[in-house]
Amino acid sequence: MAKIHRDRRPMHRLVATVTVTALLAATLSLAGAAGASTRSQQGGDSVTFALEAETTGGWCLPQAQLAAGGMQVSVAIYDTLTTIDSKGDYVPYLAESLTPNATYDEWTIGLREGVTFHDGTPVDAEAVKLNIDAYRGAKPDLPVRLGIFTYANIDTVTVVDPLTVVVTTKTPWPAFPAYFSSGRSGISAPAQLNDPDTCPSNLIGSGPFVCKDGCWRPNESVTLEANPDYWQKGYPKVDELIFRPVSESQSRLNGLQSGELDIIQTSNSLSIVEMQDRAKNGDIKLLATDDGAEVAYLMLNTAKPPFDSEDARQAIAWAGDAKEINEIRNKGLNTIANGPFPPDSPVYDPEFVRGHNLKKAKQFVKKWKAANPGETLSFEYATQPEPDTLAIAQLVKEQQAKAGIEVSIRTIDQATLINDVLAGNFQGAGFRNHPGGDPDTQYAWWHSGSPVNFGRINDPVIDQALEEGRVELDPDKRIEIYQRLNQQFFEKMYNLWSWYTYWAVGYQDDIGGVKGAPLPDKVGKPFPLFAGVIPVLAITKK
Repeated sequence: MAKIHRDRRPMHRLVATVTVTALLAATLSLAGAAGASTRSQQGGDSVTFALEAETTGGWCLPQAQLAAGGMQVSVAIYDTLTTIDSKGDYVPYLAESLTPNATYDEWTIGLREGVTFHDGTPVDAEAVKLNIDAYRGAKPDLPVRLGIFTYANIDTVTVVDPLTVVVTTKTPWPAFPAYFSSGRSGISAPAQLNDPDTCPSNLIGSGPFVCKDGCWRPNESVTLEANPDYWQKGYPKVDELIFRPVSESQSRLNGLQSGELDIIQTSNSLSIVEMQDRAKNGDIKLLATDDGAEVAYLMLNTAKPPFDSEDARQAIAWAGDAKEINEIRNKGLNTIANGPFPPDSPVYDPEFVRGHNLKKAKQFVKKWKAANPGETLSFEYATQPEPDTLAIAQLVKEQQAKAGIEVSIRTIDQATLINDVLAGNFQGAGFRNHPGGDPDTQYAWWHSGSPVNFGRINDPVIDQALEEGRVELDPDKRIEIYQRLNQQFFEKMYNLWSWYTYWAVGYQDDIGGVKGAPLPDKVGKPFPLFAGVIPVLAITKK
């Protein structure tokens, strides 16, 4: 079973254990009969939740490009087959069980009896097969770009009976449960998936909240109502959940302080530091962590100049000083990154250290100029227009200038930035990605054959490590494989890692349940805040 390890002694822990004890032992009973009322007992409670950005393309999940804000909405509407518990294990959720064969190339998914989508249709084997086929690009009328590679290792999806689906994979795939655990991989009703024209806006899941007609007003709000037939008896706890995109972090913080907002989501370090102070004073409550952290970094397009040159990458790597920027812009909150895997990952290796060295930077600039006579080493830095991200970009520009490297800054909204990197229309882009979890979940981001390999990395060492790590069942060998991958990143500088991202959820004193409800097995607890997303079914308002 794939596992997230949160121990801060990563080199002494095993990675991605494939002893699927929890999965094999899981015989999860229905938490409640369909039709049980889950309306709030407190008379129409409504909670307003501010997100960091709008999801402009909507929530047709196989096609959607969801960042943290989009996934936060998704988990309110759509349940996932698996989830991550507080110990870091991927365990059954909407599915009652996931059982591998002895060689981990066949997975049997057992579904819960009596669970329905918001339109009353059953969450059965045919619906789950339809979803898996849609994600992997096997539904011709719903073309996908992201999932067609992410799920390419799936060979067949077979309905055995109304509550059983068998998935065979092309190779052993011990990390298979991890691919159905996030807000990007929720299970949608056939009525949504079978109408490509309305799929982005006709949101029909089986989750705790329901999207009625017109619930989504782009760039304004998503207003959801409690699901009266939710399969987990007694949930959700409030009648209405309103998501509002508020891209400027200070505006979210001000809205929380004024009482206009009940909950806010942020990865802005200055906001988190301020919220920590306010929480100490008892003004608000705060859930903040870098467990399972994403990494913030400058992503480089290695397929076009100047970053098709290793000399150019090395030059800006040595010219940059993430530690200085972290102290200035983050008040030192974040841990400086030395690779994509966070410190609580067992494949993290503290030996990979690259500091600021202006002398070396100038040497690589000189070497690059020798190969490009008469040219100036320069690049465009694409970032979001929020003042704090702009301030970071400006510091990057100032640092690079000291080495003779020219940087121009282009500001674009989050959705456009994602589209641009997909299309390769960038040189360098401020990015945040690669949250903790099983390292195999990074396969699609870095493999040379992937359409979502945004940086256009084409490295046989990295490809080989990704392929070997996917099929390896021995935990110690997996550590060695992914550390080899980390070392190649360190040497070739395909991305300039900055720091591991803190995520925080700030909320009013009268809000409870932000850490989620007990999992359906009545033993485990959910991972409370993973890459900016919290469970919402247990949120209460006094």
